[in-house]
Amino acid sequence: MASTTSLPFIGTLPAGARDAITDVAGVTVGHRTLADGPVQTGVTVIRPHAGDPFRDKVPAAAVVLNGFGKSVGLVQLAELGVLETPIALTNTFSVGTVATAQIRDCAAANPETGRALPTVNPLVFECNDGFLNDIQRLAVTEADYLQALDAADADFEQGSVGAGRGMSSFQLKGGIGSASRRVAMADGTTHTVGTLVLANYGRQPQLVLAGHAVGERLAALQAAKEAAEPEKGSIIIVVATDAPLDARQLPRAGLFHRLHRTRPRRPSDAGHGDAARRPARRAFPGRGRQHRAGHSSCAVARHSRHGPRRQPPRHPRRAAAGVLPVTSRLNTRP
Repeated sequence: MASTTSLPFIGTLPAGARDAITDVAGVTVGHRTLADGPVQTGVTVIRPHAGDPFRDKVPAAAVVLNGFGKSVGLVQLAELGVLETPIALTNTFSVGTVATAQIRDCAAANPETGRALPTVNPLVFECNDGFLNDIQRLAVTEADYLQALDAADADFEQGSVGAGRGMSSFQLKGGIGSASRRVAMADGTTHTVGTLVLANYGRQPQLVLAGHAVGERLAALQAAKEAAEPEKGSIIIVVATDAPLDARQLPRAGLFHRLHRTRPRRPSDAGHGDAARRPARRAFPGRGRQHRAGHSSCAVARHSRHGPRRQPPRHPRRAAAGVLPVTSRLNTRP
């Protein structure tokens, strides 16, 4: 849904109609939120288009900067340069469950998956919500992924929902956020870039809003509390675009988003990492070939305190809109 807050507008480029990742045609987002006492978690799903991504593959790429994590699917993504499933976000201990749900869903739609057809590459990203959620309860189920998938729509909630339910940032409540910008090209065409963020990182003094050091002021009010702990959180950024980019060009877009992210808030710490993934709109008639205009591509970057890690997707075909996820982990959780 379009932003309804009074926060200042960032940048000079115009926003799309919703000021969200779903301004990229075909991209939809769905959530499944679990909020029951100590269980505060969920699943968020980003669909690159309305079809079957296993058969209509989306060009994609991944970028990892000083990052590590428990994500699934990045190695094949980096090697083959395509998405085969929707992008799923959840908590650290639920990655396996959600990946299994993606495999079952693909096999239900394509019964010969792993037999006459190739195996599918599930793609799941995570942040540790153990500070607000009892992560050991393993509350997320395969049914929760399917509900988030079914709920995917161009209009979606932001904030403390889905995978963002148990997240925190800058010692404040974190969660899901989204925005978009329209870019006019020299040839007269206009393209859309949309982002979705799962924010779970940052120390309060590092928080900057529209150039104002809000975090420092908030931190000063809490000066009596114990000394600040080192940054240990993470962030996932998904970037979608309808620009004509291929899997080789997408990592540059992911790197740009990662570097631009440091400007308003903090340097790149190594608690768990930053990752950016970006799909663009185009079609791949075969493995490794350039895709046709009108479909999507994706790139991913990840950063972490414990060392870098990179991983990718598979051969493509056709897709609708582009999506780029970026993740960063700083382990703000105990």
